[in-house]
Amino acid sequence: MAIEQIKMPQLGESVTEGTIEKWLVQPGDKVNKYDSLAEVNTDKVTAEVPSSFTGVIKELIAKEGETLDVGAIVCTIETEGGGTSSEESTDNTPSNKEASKEMPTAESGKAAAPAPVDREKGSKARYSPAVLKIAQENDIDLTLVEGSGNEGRITRKDLLAIIESGNIPTAKPEQAAPKAEDVQTQTDPPAKSAAAPANVQTAVGDIEIPITGIRKAIAANMLRSKHEAPHAWTMIEVDVTNLVQYRDSIKNEFKKKEGFNVTYFAFFVKAVSQALKEFPMMNSMWAGDKIIQKKDINISIAVATEDALYVPVIKNSDEKSIKGIGREINELAGKVRAGKLKSDEMQGGTFTVNNTGSFGSIQSMGIINYPQAAILQVESIVKRPVIMDGGMIAARDMVNLCLSLDHRVLDGLVCGRFLARVKEILENMTKENTSVY
Repeated sequence: MAIEQIKMPQLGESVTEGTIEKWLVQPGDKVNKYDSLAEVNTDKVTAEVPSSFTGVIKELIAKEGETLDVGAIVCTIETEGGGTSSEESTDNTPSNKEASKEMPTAESGKAAAPAPVDREKGSKARYSPAVLKIAQENDIDLTLVEGSGNEGRITRKDLLAIIESGNIPTAKPEQAAPKAEDVQTQTDPPAKSAAAPANVQTAVGDIEIPITGIRKAIAANMLRSKHEAPHAWTMIEVDVTNLVQYRDSIKNEFKKKEGFNVTYFAFFVKAVSQALKEFPMMNSMWAGDKIIQKKDINISIAVATEDALYVPVIKNSDEKSIKGIGREINELAGKVRAGKLKSDEMQGGTFTVNNTGSFGSIQSMGIINYPQAAILQVESIVKRPVIMDGGMIAARDMVNLCLSLDHRVLDGLVCGRFLARVKEILENMTKENTSVY
């Protein structure tokens, strides 16, 4: 028999931590390799943690609602010989004994199961952003709280238990609040710290809606994008009359032959992918001391459900036909709505195209999908009177393309040329010069 460890996986290129939303197993349960063990939320995705082994669940180290660093131990599994060791199952990670010493969990008290220790006077306390936020909102003096976490660390669960008990330890008037320099946070990004909640008065008939884990993740990522990326915005209008006529002429035959609808959105994604290849700077990301121009063109698309927004990715979209792009859009949207989208299907995006026109929008300013450098909103196609060459007025199918850009990476010149090229491609999509295959 051997005890193997399951660790918090990295569910995205820039993801550093995840929150255990719900355990799907309990100690004593028999699991097979690749069975789902827990639902995890990050600032990018909600996904399931699979088992790396076949065996029996020994211990659930992380608690529901607990946030842990990538690589932290979340549970242990008892296996019968022949299992892959932890060193082999996770690249570049310490051995089992070393992991418990070198990889303590964020806000977790079970990774190495040490007894709580007193914090030395004058030493800097280590609090997670979640702990600091709860303490500030409820006027809790953290110096009076005994933590149950690793090395006496105070966890979110500790504070919630205190709040529930009603016995809140408050600083005496003569005690000054902790100075910022005396506090170490366990995670870096300042953008993850949310502002104090507004004091909203409720009245009879008002409905309070609890914030779900994925809604918190969406909020955190949007806040980080707006805080860190200086957004600029520009818009161009495109005459897609030829495209509309072409698509309408083939849609019935295409549906009968391929089994799914060819949508306008597939044509737009194809045009954007082609333009990105010609203007590679648009396919870039800010990386602090450098800009990373991505080689692959992977288009993120937004798919909404009743209570959340998912952003699956069409990989290497520049190499795909309109039919291929349309099929992927159809399949990814279906997976989102069926709850079957995998975490790797939301990773690697380099540029986002959002079909806001599906809701009837004609003009909008999107928030950039961090750490990408731009997002393009494709608005509704609207028939409008347009003055043509020679002064004639004609009814034309017009669409607005709205581009939000990270001004650290992109300037108006390249964005203007990029949009002009997308416009040119779309306006020349006709039956004579464009194939969906």
